[in-house]
Amino acid sequence: MKRKLSSEATAAWIRLMRVPSRVLDCVEQDLKKAGFPPLAWYDALLELSRAPSGELRPVELERQMLIPQYSTSRLIDKLVDEGLAARRECKIDKRGQFVEITEAGRELQKRMWNAYSAAIDKHVGSKLSDADATRLCGLLDRLGCACGDAKGDGKNETKADSKTAPARDGVPAR
Repeated sequence: MKRKLSSEATAAWIRLMRVPSRVLDCVEQDLKKAGFPPLAWYDALLELSRAPSGELRPVELERQMLIPQYSTSRLIDKLVDEGLAARRECKIDKRGQFVEITEAGRELQKRMWNAYSAAIDKHVGSKLSDADATRLCGLLDRLGCACGDAKGDGKNETKADSKTAPARDGVPAR
């Protein structure tokens, strides 16, 4: 028998769609006020720093960040222009390239984490008890949004699907 959609489920859906973008906007504003570039820069630098040799192919970076290719290409251009990343030709496939994090990129990513973690605490952590946050993670996991075991160091993660859904220094992937 087909179940009728409840008004409670509809209300949950509406909140699930609205809240992430609102919280993300607030975090982005806090980073901007602190004098940092957009959160996408942090995400790209974090993913590059996590890569075994500090480099990824652009398509791998795109997959990790879950942003469209055109945005990834522009983002890489900006990171390279600012000296935060460098392009490197693939020795095996001369048509391919890698994007490699520079020492300046590693330093910026580490500095940004201080403002980013403060913004997360301000807009999420201060509004939820640890028990509430655990319950919320459990509910989101039931919807297929497995975030992993976020311990605050960005190293612990699980896979929501067959691809990695990385934590962002303790913050589940967006």
